[in-house]
Amino acid sequence: MRTAVKVSVRGRVQGVGFRPFVFQLADIHKLVGTVQNNMDGVKIHLEGNPTSIEAFLSDLKTKAPRLSKINEILVHDTKVQHAVDFSIIESERSGTSMLVIPIDSAVCDDCLTEMNDPSDFRYQYPFINCTQCGPRYTIIEELPYDRPYTSMKEFPMCEDCRREYEDPRNRRHHAQPIACPNCGPKVRLLNSQGLEIELENPIKATIKHLKEGKIVAIKGLGGYHLSCDARNEQAVVTLRKRKKRPLRPLAVMAASISEIEKFADFNNAEAEVLKSPESPIVVMKKNGYYGLADALAPGMRTIGAMLPYTPLHHLILADPELTCLVMTSANPSGMPILFKDEEAFQYLDGIADYYLIHNREILHPVDDSVVQINDGKLDLLRRSRGFVPDPILTDKDVSGIVSFGGQQKTTFTIGRNEQIFIGPHIGDLENIETIHHYQRELEHLLKWIDTPKTTAVIDAHPGYQVKNLVKEYGFAEVLEVQHHHAHMAACLEEHQIAGKAYGIILDGTGYGFDGSIWGFEIFYGDASEFERMSHLHYTPLPGSEKCIREPWRNATAMLISLHGKKGIELAKEIFADKLPEIDILKVMIEKNINTVMAGTCGRLFDAVSALCGVAKMSTYDGEAAIKLAELADDRKVYLPYPFDLRNEEILSIHFSKTILEIAEDIIENKDISEISGRFHETVVQAIVSAMSHLQSIAPETEKTVVLSGGSIHNRYLRKRLNTELTRLGFNVYLPVKVPCNDGGLSYGQLVVAAAKRRSLSCV
Repeated sequence: MRTAVKVSVRGRVQGVGFRPFVFQLADIHKLVGTVQNNMDGVKIHLEGNPTSIEAFLSDLKTKAPRLSKINEILVHDTKVQHAVDFSIIESERSGTSMLVIPIDSAVCDDCLTEMNDPSDFRYQYPFINCTQCGPRYTIIEELPYDRPYTSMKEFPMCEDCRREYEDPRNRRHHAQPIACPNCGPKVRLLNSQGLEIELENPIKATIKHLKEGKIVAIKGLGGYHLSCDARNEQAVVTLRKRKKRPLRPLAVMAASISEIEKFADFNNAEAEVLKSPESPIVVMKKNGYYGLADALAPGMRTIGAMLPYTPLHHLILADPELTCLVMTSANPSGMPILFKDEEAFQYLDGIADYYLIHNREILHPVDDSVVQINDGKLDLLRRSRGFVPDPILTDKDVSGIVSFGGQQKTTFTIGRNEQIFIGPHIGDLENIETIHHYQRELEHLLKWIDTPKTTAVIDAHPGYQVKNLVKEYGFAEVLEVQHHHAHMAACLEEHQIAGKAYGIILDGTGYGFDGSIWGFEIFYGDASEFERMSHLHYTPLPGSEKCIREPWRNATAMLISLHGKKGIELAKEIFADKLPEIDILKVMIEKNINTVMAGTCGRLFDAVSALCGVAKMSTYDGEAAIKLAELADDRKVYLPYPFDLRNEEILSIHFSKTILEIAEDIIENKDISEISGRFHETVVQAIVSAMSHLQSIAPETEKTVVLSGGSIHNRYLRKRLNTELTRLGFNVYLPVKVPCNDGGLSYGQLVVAAAKRRSLSCV
């Protein structure tokens, strides 16, 4: 007996070979009907034997394509239409969008095999792809994801490509970026004046120039990279000078896992992430055989590395004498990623010697994602290419909420029904170019995601750019959320924690309700509200932002405010080259001139880093804290320095004894790695002691704790806090899907807004 069902599949089911998969599955189970993309996902009409339909539905869930992610399958009985075969029909573009926008994916092994096969007609073609790999989000103009609505519309398919594209049994069936040397995009090599210089084999010429120590701007999947030979010290130094990036670590791209083994230690989890379809930069520890240029990551014990993720990368790195390249974003400092050719020529003038470009337009730029494996778990430092704009599912209605993030490492987040879409990494909103980049990407995703603009959410800081940006979008209401409450809420939501919990937030800067700078907090509450239970004792920041750029000022201010005359003496001994400035800082603190009070983990780390002589000045965000953290061995447990807990208005954590002993240890020339390790353990023990005290005075509170804030990227803190709090009986949760730094702030803001909306509806 023939029966019929209508199947709706929602999730990441477009641009991943899902319709050919459905076609082949129907063929296996002898079923007839249709499959179609629409604005809601994929619609399937099935007719046949009921047992065969059941088997089909089982395989649909368990054998879906590698890049697909099924969120929901709805099955309803329907009328038999007496279909005679199974076919893939044209996409339907009407209706409300519930689509998951396909993400960009690293080139797959099947395509690489073909690309390296001299008998294949795509031999050495740098834009080879299939339904399981290649560009997606970066080339989309409109939805649904079909070739006429991508930048590939400029390249009419040849007969060979069309034959594959239309064959439902071919892995390139409806692969929208399908191309070959006869009909697809092409690369060109230009000199520093923008003139084409190599017509026959631009890739071979590029390899030659890289081996000669030249700097090449390479147009990739989501934007331009600046590249040079990672083993050529002079080339790396020259790149740093030209880009005005003196110390910040540079990412490298290695030809293979075996090449990475030559300079980094990594475990199985790190290897799996390196080889994943997302293919992010993975921060790993350098090994004893490290043979790359010292200037790549000066003074660091870690290195950020990735594998080639486009066919073009593989072709460049195929030369046995060029197996590791610097591959750093080509944007000038503070600017958004460069992705348009004319902008690259403008901004990279005087930096790049050559430009390897192509004529497939990038419509949506994305930076490389950056991750590390921290205490055995994924720790996202930057969530972008390969992850964006894949939604995070929730069990709450978040429709109509758009959150605008913060000032640094900013992202935006959009809610639709029970889907949360975090936008790509934008950067710091410090110039008009980055603000325009932010607005352009926000407006595209708002259009694609198609959700009402009901509630805008912004950081409570009165000076953040988002406060002005939000005015342009006409939201019914604008909600301000405290910075660290957003960090807490992000981790609560990720782990679906509905009740009350403690939030330990260790961060750099967040505007506090008392007008001071917060960033070392213990909260208790949920996504809708919180109570501040404990914090770091405030110390002054004379010159405010200048203390962040010059951590020695922060260290001096701590010594003066915590230890008076003795502190001044210590500061003058440690920072002997800053004697006049120290006297000025003393006056600024005493008379409260351009001075704010702060209690943040970031500034505490900066101060200790400066005292140790690790980083008295910061050339990039977080430099002082990062370099200090590099000195602490997360395989050890150190002896902590003394500290105090004081019951003031709320429980206050005092490190005055810690700072004093560290200063004395520095003067006695004690080992700074040991000082760093002891300081790290002091922070851990202070938090554990504070948590123990808070539980003792309020034993009825939940023994659930979430950790977040930028300092939770610190390997030692993350591992030891988890261990020690678990030992005390707490259930500890850490961010995994979303960065704990400000890249995850907009996600947390949206969660807070949704929780407040639910609480109001229950009143």
